[in-house]
Amino acid sequence: MNASSRRAVAALAAAALAAPLLLASAPSAASSPGDRSARDAAALSRTLVREASAKDALRHLRKFQAIADAAGGDRVAGSPGYDASAAYVHRKLREAGYRVEYQRFDFVYTQTLEEKLSVVSPAPYDVAISALTYTRSTPVGGVRARLAAVPVDEDGTTGCEPEDFASGDYTGKVALIKRGGCAFAVKQQRAAAAGAVGALIYNNIDAGYGPLSGTLGEPDAAKIPTGGVSRTDGERLAADLAAGPVTVSFEIRQLQENRSTSNVIAETRGGSAADTVMFGASLDSVHAGPGINDNGSGSAGLLDVALKLAKQERKPRNRVRFAWWSAAESGLVGSHHYVGALTPEELRRIRLYLHFELIASRNGGMFVYDGDDSDGANTQLAPAGSELLERDITGFLDRRGRPHEGTPFVARFDYGPFLDAGVPAGGTFAGGEALKSPAQAAVFGGTAGVAFDPGYHGPGDTIRNISLPRLDENIDVIAHTVGTYAHDLGALRRPAAAPAPAAPARTDAARPGPDGYGVTR
Repeated sequence: MNASSRRAVAALAAAALAAPLLLASAPSAASSPGDRSARDAAALSRTLVREASAKDALRHLRKFQAIADAAGGDRVAGSPGYDASAAYVHRKLREAGYRVEYQRFDFVYTQTLEEKLSVVSPAPYDVAISALTYTRSTPVGGVRARLAAVPVDEDGTTGCEPEDFASGDYTGKVALIKRGGCAFAVKQQRAAAAGAVGALIYNNIDAGYGPLSGTLGEPDAAKIPTGGVSRTDGERLAADLAAGPVTVSFEIRQLQENRSTSNVIAETRGGSAADTVMFGASLDSVHAGPGINDNGSGSAGLLDVALKLAKQERKPRNRVRFAWWSAAESGLVGSHHYVGALTPEELRRIRLYLHFELIASRNGGMFVYDGDDSDGANTQLAPAGSELLERDITGFLDRRGRPHEGTPFVARFDYGPFLDAGVPAGGTFAGGEALKSPAQAAVFGGTAGVAFDPGYHGPGDTIRNISLPRLDENIDVIAHTVGTYAHDLGALRRPAAAPAPAAPARTDAARPGPDGYGVTR
């Protein structure tokens, strides 16, 4: 290449960096920077898909398991188990050459001290209950009160409006409310306004793993002691009430105290900061178990790909940033803190965010976030560009002959704050507490009528709760997207093609309800 040609190419590259959202023009397609970016992206994608693996990620999962075992059985944010997990991830990334930092923030740590529910009359029996995160506490020993059911709406918004409580007497009683239509926080606030002394929210799906669990989002949202019960138990209580008065003994107590924890943020030392591509996973577990699938799997898969990227590519065109979020199980606190701390300019530089959580579910499927809302189930607006991220992921899976379905954006995971801030987002998910349908079992294998993640939010979420084939499949998606977007954002500038034929139909059991923070986590 002569000096004149080199100057022309340099000018084109400079123009591309100065105006990253515009396709640069070039004398010929063969010499355009865009084409070179696409070729480099394809090559890096192939390499990362080949090199990253569930086998290597399993070493990280075993480390998380060992940390939890040494820390009393969990890796909850604000605890030694989480701190050791974050230190492990930080050390691995630092040794690989990334620019790594802890992002410290304060949050309200919660630990359930008591959760008991029993029917006192007419016929005594015990009911399994789960305290919702940030709930108010009952006095020690609990309360004894009459139960009062909120009439079930046909539109699935039971307990969401003040009028829902107008036809009954809830003063001094415990309100029984069906899940759906609004956040758990709203339901217990409406019940409190109607005079209830407590709230029981029962599931609207046959989750098959026990009482509904979730969060009220933040301490200030809590008005009365609130717990979750299963659909089966909720419907039994409602049937008992239809036959006559029911008295319950109800005790929920929860420790809440201010603590500090840290996100782990790492980024490449090279690449255009004006074109930052971001990938994330939550790192903390719940109190009930070590969280090896939820979300050790996403954390381990992301870490494996990040380490392989560091070996394969020192000079990506775009800045690649990885995040391991803390206090996700406390209401996505870490990711909200991160996005809230960004300046407008820093936010504009983030071109996309991809999130990976519960990606090794033992009875799982392959679910891709619905960026174009073609299934009509999103409860969070997906900014423009999200549909292209979905298209790129589903296109990759289609080329490999891998079946997939959509899953809605419902603010369940740490993509939520990015969507709210206008950042295109996407990612994959292998399924949580919902039951696999017969149609899904036919597509993905596994057992119908059993939760996608049988160990979800429990002591059984150990290394034995991992599907290595499902983990490997999702790691391929992470590797492909990291390799592609490290060099090329061109795919996000090309319009989406006509919609492909619809994926196998989803049922309500295949996805969480639209509860925002209140969605079972």
